[in-house]
Amino acid sequence: MDELLEILEKDGRRSAAAIAKMTGRSEAETAAAIAGYERDGVITGYAALVNWEKTEADRVTALIEVKVTPQRDRGFDRVAERVFSYPEVKACYLMSGGYDLAVVIEGRSMKEVALFVAEKLATIDAVTSTATHFVLKKYKDKGVVFGGVREDDREQALL
Repeated sequence: MDELLEILEKDGRRSAAAIAKMTGRSEAETAAAIAGYERDGVITGYAALVNWEKTEADRVTALIEVKVTPQRDRGFDRVAERVFSYPEVKACYLMSGGYDLAVVIEGRSMKEVALFVAEKLATIDAVTSTATHFVLKKYKDKGVVFGGVREDDREQALL
């Protein structure tokens, strides 16, 4: 039932009846599958995707590259658990490549984010370095395009 999961991932508000029509399955079978996915932890929650730029709320999102020293017998897990326990942390991923953890955080200002990195994240013993990247504009998130994408002004100059 990967199709069912893909439908819910795009729009978690779809009803079992609507999904059943889309997939050609019965409503009872679809509802049972959804309940099973929730029980088994395959579906871990439902959330709205908000375009904060269209609200009055002050929000800053940052992507932080974190290099860490793995912990004996726990690898990166213990450090990751400590990092994602902070309420500012919206996502935490173990990565391959030049850094170990990718951390997404939200704050009310760039200063608030910088203080979080300096006072909380960088002070964790196993953290050896961080690099913070502030999100300036969201074009697409979780498959949803935010607003109209304008042509690059540089392309207009070439015409």
